[in-house]
Amino acid sequence: MAFEGLSDKLEAAFKKLRSKGSLTEADVREAMREVRLALLEADVNYKVAKEFTTTVTERAIGAQVMESLTPSQMVIKIVNEELVELMGGTRSRLTIAPHPPTVVMMVGLQGSGKTTHCAKIALMLKNQGNRPLLVACDIYRPAAIKQLQVVGEQAGVQVFEMGTTDPVIIAKEAIKLAKDQGYDYVFLDMAGRLHIDEELMAELKNVKTEVKPHEILLVVDAMTGQDAVNVASAFNEALGIDGIVLTKLDGDTRGGAALSTRSVTGKPIKFVGVGEKRADLEDFHPDRMASRILGMGDMLSLIEKAEVALDEKKAIELEDKIRKNKFDLNDLYDQIDQVRKMGNIKDTLSMLPGVGKKLENVDIDERKFDRVQAVITSMTPEERAKPAIINPSRKRRIAEGSGQKVEDVNRVLAQLKNMQAMFKQFSGKGGKNKFRKMAMGQKSNPNFM
Repeated sequence: MAFEGLSDKLEAAFKKLRSKGSLTEADVREAMREVRLALLEADVNYKVAKEFTTTVTERAIGAQVMESLTPSQMVIKIVNEELVELMGGTRSRLTIAPHPPTVVMMVGLQGSGKTTHCAKIALMLKNQGNRPLLVACDIYRPAAIKQLQVVGEQAGVQVFEMGTTDPVIIAKEAIKLAKDQGYDYVFLDMAGRLHIDEELMAELKNVKTEVKPHEILLVVDAMTGQDAVNVASAFNEALGIDGIVLTKLDGDTRGGAALSTRSVTGKPIKFVGVGEKRADLEDFHPDRMASRILGMGDMLSLIEKAEVALDEKKAIELEDKIRKNKFDLNDLYDQIDQVRKMGNIKDTLSMLPGVGKKLENVDIDERKFDRVQAVITSMTPEERAKPAIINPSRKRRIAEGSGQKVEDVNRVLAQLKNMQAMFKQFSGKGGKNKFRKMAMGQKSNPNFM
């Protein structure tokens, strides 16, 4: 996951500060030297890292901090504030045209995830009640049009294409169609190259001049580190971008691009791709990202993910079933399904304050969920509703049908019994207090998750 290395090094630097009752100027400068090294190792631009630590040092050695009762906490507070400022200060939203449709040009190098993220952003807007239209303007890359059609169909979003016609004509015809049929967003999936060249920039400038998009978003692969910053700078100087979409922020990236692009280009990061699934896209919030980097969790993003993924009607039904001790295998399947919609389990849990560190050495094998769901789907509706009827012969049939062993079937049934027993404790009087006590007693155990 992005920022893990940076978070660890920052935590080590702050730990030294916390161990001191009072701080001297030398203590602060030594800590900031370690912070600067941590930023450079995370592939943050050298100039950005230097300016950041200089600003923090100047604020941290002020009398208000040095003479406070908790100087180390004040220094961490300053680092948090400056990280937020470094990444843009506040969330930056898509520009909305005064008269629909809002036209968005999606640009970037080939392989950055441009086409995929056209569909991801369109799906996000569709889920918010909008009518987006995807437009195939990449007439050069083999199968580019087909790829957009596939991801558009998966997202349930209409795709407009005119084959290998001039991209300017394609864009104009798409906008005309959008006005006629009531689409409120038009995403132009422009051609990319393996590198920046004059031919690419000339075409993009031509489309910009003729179509006059309301927003130009540059899609950048966060895995490329410092190169991502160089690409962002080149596109901004040549084309004049309005915002950045960072992809693959869930991968083994050091995170330097997220901390550098805003400062170097002056353009905000508007979205971040955090996984391969269609719903793995987040609005970029500088304050929340700073909290994640400093190991403080991100409860607001977790709540938003839950609101999108979890079915409120099913939650009410589940609560009723738990109260009546009727939790069965259908409910277990649904709960696994809804939790998985929130994305990678480990990344989701790491948004809880204080949990990220506990999960560092915990291996969460998501294939186990596949096996549990395979076992449940191999049962008859009656068996899922009344697991008590599952005898040895039925277990053998279920195991064979799911490609698992009888022991795996027994394990799923045992898990269900454990959950039923736990829910039974909390369905009566004082149930909430019992659950709270149990959770408090187990919170130091990462396997409790």
